[in-house]
Amino acid sequence: MPALQSPAAGQKVLVSGANGYIAIWVVRNLLERGYSVRSTVRSEDKGEHLKKTFSQYGDKHEVVIVPDITKKGAFDEAVKGVDAIEHTASPFHLNADDPYELITPAVNGTVGMLQSALEHGTSVKRVVVTSSGAAVLHDNPKPQEFDESNWNDQCLEFLAQGGPVLTNMVKYRASKTLAEKGVWKFWEDNKSKISWDIVVLNPPYVFGPTIHAVTTPSSLNTSALSWYNFVAHPTASGATNEFLATTGSAWIDVRDLAEAHSLALEKEAAGSKRIIVSAGVWKWQDFIDAANAISPPPKLSSPLPLGNPGAGTPNPATIHMIRYKTDRATEVLGLKYRTIAETTKDTLADYEARGW
Repeated sequence: MPALQSPAAGQKVLVSGANGYIAIWVVRNLLERGYSVRSTVRSEDKGEHLKKTFSQYGDKHEVVIVPDITKKGAFDEAVKGVDAIEHTASPFHLNADDPYELITPAVNGTVGMLQSALEHGTSVKRVVVTSSGAAVLHDNPKPQEFDESNWNDQCLEFLAQGGPVLTNMVKYRASKTLAEKGVWKFWEDNKSKISWDIVVLNPPYVFGPTIHAVTTPSSLNTSALSWYNFVAHPTASGATNEFLATTGSAWIDVRDLAEAHSLALEKEAAGSKRIIVSAGVWKWQDFIDAANAISPPPKLSSPLPLGNPGAGTPNPATIHMIRYKTDRATEVLGLKYRTIAETTKDTLADYEARGW
């Protein structure tokens, strides 16, 4: 099916949950490429920051209110007259008592967007859905490399089992897995009636500078707050040097993820594909070492930690339990990634500008 054309003049993209950490970078990337963007938020006040941030684009950027994404037909009006959809709206936090606090909005919001596009998105050519590596990986006592054929059915087994195995991380992983399974089921059930196609992006941890509305470090989103706590203030967060050297996963810079969203609209070969986007593996010590290599050093509210320099990924004893095969992102999207050093420098510059 056709992708969008670049240059993008005259084409409009709907971005859901546009005030979020990832989504606002998606909006910015699209506007910089020449697209018009319709941003959805849950309330007027959540849209004010977006309006100010992108005021230079005039009527090429509009904000619409979708108060409850779980409501039937929530996106019916929003999808009208757009050429593509970037669906990013989904909760990400690790303090849900009831797993369905995460699962219901993730699943209903995603499938609801597709239903609205089917019924009312008469000009839509492509829908890009933000899933997660959480829907791909599963815990394994041995290191493992995951690819797009893998699914996290383990978290669904834990969800059914309940009890001690139903950790907050499992609840989040279940929400992403069920939401993405809902995407592909919708596609299979309706593809004979659909005039557009679907791309699903599966990123791991997302780090990098912040441009959405935050006032203090505590108001950062979950992944960005973890980076702040363990890279800039690990002592305050109670992290030991051993923790910093041995704890990590895979990652991507938020700006590269935004680029992936735009490329997923423009590359015809991306249609109907699931695509893992990951810059590689990390340990917290890797980011700390990169921070201490910056010259001149950033001016922050407290000195940078040292941890145990060199004890992270470069240490031959370091084991990375989770790796992702990213050939598809390279071959289909042509995606390139920032380095740990680049992301660290830019994130700390953001902190410095905010007086943190």
